[in-house]
Amino acid sequence: MRKTLTAAVTSLALLFTLGAGSAFADAEATETTPLASIVDSVYGTPYKFGGTTTTGFDCSGFTRYVFSQMGIKLARVSAAQYKQGTPVSKKELQAGDLVFFKTTGTGKVSHVGVYVGEGEFAHASSSKGIRIDKLSNSYYQNRYVGAKRVLSKYGYSVYATES
Repeated sequence: MRKTLTAAVTSLALLFTLGAGSAFADAEATETTPLASIVDSVYGTPYKFGGTTTTGFDCSGFTRYVFSQMGIKLARVSAAQYKQGTPVSKKELQAGDLVFFKTTGTGKVSHVGVYVGEGEFAHASSSKGIRIDKLSNSYYQNRYVGAKRVLSKYGYSVYATES
């Protein structure tokens, strides 16, 4: 009986482990970072205008949530988040940097996401919820405004660097 129970528990553990995927393409090959784990934990959450919780996020609510999990306080709206941190060039982006876009006709910044590496960023898409897209996607490439670094060197080593 004990062997049967142990085998059943082991089988279930393997089943759940194999079924648990990551939104990050290379997650199977490497250990995920805390940043990757935070994004994965809410991947697919629906878009909700003004949303700041795991029941629904808008873009700045999502970035604010991600960074709050790392102990960093961000402003509530994307334009105000753009005023935080240190500017960083597109070619020097690191996982954990905020990336900003102008997706509406008003103001300079109207959308924000978190760069996750490999030319990709996580964000709250108004039509598809929390997802990962490529910065090279023509829609985002044409609307890219800039990026800001809000994590310290220590913060990057703890939250965004692969182990």
